[in-house]
Amino acid sequence: MRPLEGIRILDFSRVLAGPMATQILAEMGAEVTKIERPGAGDESRVFEPRFAGGESAYFLAFNRGKRSLTLNLKSARGQELARRLVAGADVVVENFLPGEMERFELGYDRLAEINPGLIYVSSTGFGQTGPYRDRPGYDTVFQALSGVMHLTGHADGPPAKAGVPIADMSSGLWIAIAILSGLVGRARSGKGCRVDLSMMDVQASLLALAAARLFALDEDVSRAGTEHPGRVPSAAFECRDGGWLHISGSDQHWPALCATLGLVELAADPALDNNAGRVADRDRVMTAMRIAMLEHDRAALAQKLRAAGIPAGEVNTVREILEDPHMTARGMVGAFDHPGAGRVPALRTPVKYEGFDDPFIGVPPELGADTDRILSEELGLDAAEIGTLRTEGVV
Repeated sequence: MRPLEGIRILDFSRVLAGPMATQILAEMGAEVTKIERPGAGDESRVFEPRFAGGESAYFLAFNRGKRSLTLNLKSARGQELARRLVAGADVVVENFLPGEMERFELGYDRLAEINPGLIYVSSTGFGQTGPYRDRPGYDTVFQALSGVMHLTGHADGPPAKAGVPIADMSSGLWIAIAILSGLVGRARSGKGCRVDLSMMDVQASLLALAAARLFALDEDVSRAGTEHPGRVPSAAFECRDGGWLHISGSDQHWPALCATLGLVELAADPALDNNAGRVADRDRVMTAMRIAMLEHDRAALAQKLRAAGIPAGEVNTVREILEDPHMTARGMVGAFDHPGAGRVPALRTPVKYEGFDDPFIGVPPELGADTDRILSEELGLDAAEIGTLRTEGVV
């Protein structure tokens, strides 16, 4: 048994943050029904990159383990069918602009009348309130506005986005957290709730350490490459063979680090024995370390540093880490069989349980694959009614 078996989620969200959250919960056992536009579906179904058969690798990465039901939410009949499904649901997730679900007669107040225990998550760019509430936005826009982009990159270079869509993906995690906490609260109180989740708020929350420096020191931190503003050494260094190795050491690591790299002069300076002294003399420490690191090949040095108890990590490419023996042993890369794309490699939902079955890698649905079954088995429609709905463009 997986921990979320029996939980039913209606997912009206598209693209990334919402679909990522509901995929996590689906692979933990929830029954997730993805509501999509007839004929087109989630717009990410046509996003690049694509497999040879034309299937979007983007869509397949965030929609595993779900059912697909097509409904035209602009039609009164489609709205009525959606409300009937809500009566048996535990959770609704949507990421339309504020007010859009209300125009579809699917807003929280209307649905809570049907299902008072409903957990209703509205994930929007800027939230349901505030002067920016009606603005659309994308991952990189939130990275820019939030300050994350200002903090990313090297000091002598321009701002840079993170290497992954961090705004979307961190928001996806918070959607999942909101759903799970809402379900726990309902179990204790018997009441449902609405969750107003702003992607902008999520990004601001990621600034906790940068904000701490602003609050404590009135320091508005900026880009520092791979260096840590409050710890030395903590940075990536180039090695003799062109590879990069990241070291992050504290006071207890400093003597062993100096001994391993032959930093005799630095080791002899008592002012550098504590982190505050090294931060104050950052340029001297970092220059000496860069020179010393260039005398070693990455693999041998990484092994030597770790043997001395010093935290060190190779700066891997995506291919290198996914082929890493530890990732292989942990089973992080699996696969699923898709009717259109064939055998598709996939990253496992990164949770392992004792006491429950682990999440398994589900199969993303083809557009509308479950429409007839859901309408007939769950809503009691016969074949003639379903045929009429299809003719009228409702499904």
